[in-house]
Amino acid sequence: MNTKLTLRMDESLVETAKEEAASRGKSVSQMVGDFFGSLKSTAHSKRNRPPITASLLGVLRNRKLSEADYKKHLREKYR
Repeated sequence: MNTKLTLRMDESLVETAKEEAASRGKSVSQMVGDFFGSLKSTAHSKRNRPPITASLLGVLRNRKLSEADYKKHLREKYR
């Protein structure tokens, strides 16, 4: 069953949403529904992570690491 939902947004954001929806061949309502549906699946997937994986999430946030850093790590690790 579909239920009506009214959203209030800046007019320029509404126009951007309409243009994006048209480019995707969807309605704005479908895009909003897809977005809210993705929130549920994202929350569900976070709960299903193994504890070790969950504990490692974000440990490298705000670190400036490059591919060269990774290659250096591998060279040192496998000497």
